[in-house]
Amino acid sequence: MFTTKNYAYHLIAILTVGIWGLTFISTKVLIGYGLSPQEIFVLRFLMAYLGIWFISPRKLFADNWRDELWLLLGGVTGGSFYFLTENTALEITLATNVSFIVCTAPLLTTILSLLIYKKEKATVGLIGGSLLALAGVALVVYNGHFVLKISPLGDFLTLLAAFSWAFYSLIMKKLFGRYRTTFITRKVFFYGLLSILPAFFFRPWQFPLQGFLHPAVWTNLIFLGILASLVCFVVWNVVLKRLGTLQASNYIYLNPLFTLIGSAVLLGEQLTVMGLVGALLILSGVYWAGRKV
Repeated sequence: MFTTKNYAYHLIAILTVGIWGLTFISTKVLIGYGLSPQEIFVLRFLMAYLGIWFISPRKLFADNWRDELWLLLGGVTGGSFYFLTENTALEITLATNVSFIVCTAPLLTTILSLLIYKKEKATVGLIGGSLLALAGVALVVYNGHFVLKISPLGDFLTLLAAFSWAFYSLIMKKLFGRYRTTFITRKVFFYGLLSILPAFFFRPWQFPLQGFLHPAVWTNLIFLGILASLVCFVVWNVVLKRLGTLQASNYIYLNPLFTLIGSAVLLGEQLTVMGLVGALLILSGVYWAGRKV
């Protein structure tokens, strides 16, 4: 399945997605303390943006305005628009609906890549593995408690979030080779922060300063800002560059698996047989999709 040369990048991809799978739990905790989704986004991306200046080149702008525009679109699709649509959907529809629909992002990435890049070829393993992993995602997300509740607006927003991440992956592919990964990631953080600001006209900042004194608040913010954003966005962009957009994106299917495990360990939520079967399907699908067939 994996070449020796890229073995480390596959492991990094799994670890990165594993951390992202735990971010839902941290976000849930912070919302419980009174932070809004957009406040959480600003704080985590601001921490990441300030932190990346220590490792990013001092280059301020791209080489031309077209690349600068692509970086702006990267900040919107991989930052503000993605998180705003996903978190807003969580307030409208069921979390299980959101978790499942968001995990269509790898499949959407594959479809868009095949349409845009004619050199990309869809193998039986890639398509079959993606569908098998997606079926596993459904079992893991519902975890023995299947509740179907159609919320057109909430589900549509979630689908927009999935498309947003798919476009972000393709935008990163377009920029790789022209600029250093740290520079690209820093610009994504910057434009993500800049493009989220208009949202505060409709929902002003309300979280009080004394709220940051709670250990659960600042520890979860550090986890989201430094580890899940700063570190993970940098290494994920490296993974996209080394493994390719299609192969790397399939690891996103592992996201709800890590959320399931984290919820069972940290929140004491029940782990069912259906969830375990779903986990097996996800692992099998990711393996199948990653094979060179």
